[in-house]
This record gives sequence, structure tokens and C-alpha cells, in this order.
Amino acid sequence: MKAVTVKILKEELAHQSQKKLVALCLQLSKFKKENKELLTYLLFEAADEESYIESIKDLLDKEFDTINTKSYFYIRKSMRKILRLIKKYIRYSKKKETEVALLLYYCTKLKDFTPSIKNSVRLQNIFDRQVVLIQKAIATLHEDLQYDYRLELEELLEN
Repeated sequence: MKAVTVKILKEELAHQSQKKLVALCLQLSKFKKENKELLTYLLFEAADEESYIESIKDLLDKEFDTINTKSYFYIRKSMRKILRLIKKYIRYSKKKETEVALLLYYCTKLKDFTPSIKNSVRLQNIFDRQVVLIQKAIATLHEDLQYDYRLELEELLEN
């Protein structure tokens, strides 16, 4: 079966009753965990972005605490896993402010991590790449937010 385009889906959904739409959403939520997470975000957390960011930061703290530090190989795997999680939550939100806040938090945690990422070229590359992405995201924000986030980024890079 080939999936149809988003435009066709949108037109077809416009013709459905509310009851049918609710049933379709529930069926989607049962099909895949990410669909359920997205619906949870849209229904319960989208209204309060700050608490959403804080809950993700708490989750990231727990993930950072469980990293196996026996070798840089395991550290790198865990860092990439955490980064995938962050990217997923950023996709749910679709807000640049959320993206910048979460990536800045990730880079701060990465920089303060023990053992130091400076001993691993690959971990340093992950850090550097995220800094570039943060800079690109900051450039799209409102001027006041740009100033605040640039100060935070400069402070991160100085240490």
C-alpha cells in the first residue's frame, strides 16, 4: 500500500465527522509510541512550553546519570542516544526557542561531563556540531531572545 500525500489526507479529514476524527486519533495513538507522545504533547503540554522544557531537562538529567563511563565508546553511544531524544522532543514542539533551550542545556551537560569530552575527538565534534545548530536556530529568533541566547552561548563557550 502506498501512502497518499498530506494534501489528500487533509482534504479527506475535512470531510470526516468529529466522532470519526477522535476514533482515527485514538487508533493512531495505539499504533506507535511516538504518535501517542505527540498527541500527549499537543493535548496537554503545548499550552505551557516552559514546563515542557523543564520536564525534558529532568529526563535528560536522569539519562546523563545512567551513562556508562567505562570507555569513550559507551559515552559516545549514550550521548548520541540522548541527542536523538532531544531531537524527537524538538520535533514535537516545532518552536525554535525550545530547540535552542534544549540544545544549550545538552551542550552544557556535555561540556561539564566527567570524564572530559576534550579527550575524545568524536565527542568534541558532537559538541561543535550542536553549537553550530544552536547558532543557526538563534539567528531565526526575535532580537531580544537572540541577545539572551547569544549571551548564554558565549558563556558556555568561554568555560
